[in-house]
Amino acid sequence: MSTQPAHKIRIGTLHVTIWRNHGEKGNWYSVNPSRGYKADEGWRETDSRGLDDLLTMAKLLDLAHTIATKAGHGIHVDESKLVIGAIREVAEKVRASGTK
Repeated sequence: MSTQPAHKIRIGTLHVTIWRNHGEKGNWYSVNPSRGYKADEGWRETDSRGLDDLLTMAKLLDLAHTIATKAGHGIHVDESKLVIGAIREVAEKVRASGTK
């Protein structure tokens, strides 16, 4: 796994980090979903999600799948319209569902 993620996407406190990995058979991607929360010490991340987070996280994971399957080395540069369009689509669906 590289030291910098290939891409990060976020809606509210939910995040998905896409990592590009290099192997003998070429590149492959892994995805780490998380949720941010405010603690006394500052912002932290957890793997735990509440019921209200599930639809939004599903949409983020769907977007991560789209990005990773179309990804080159610089997905945000090579396919910027794809990334922007996918983020807009997710944001519109979340707004329409009333999820925060």
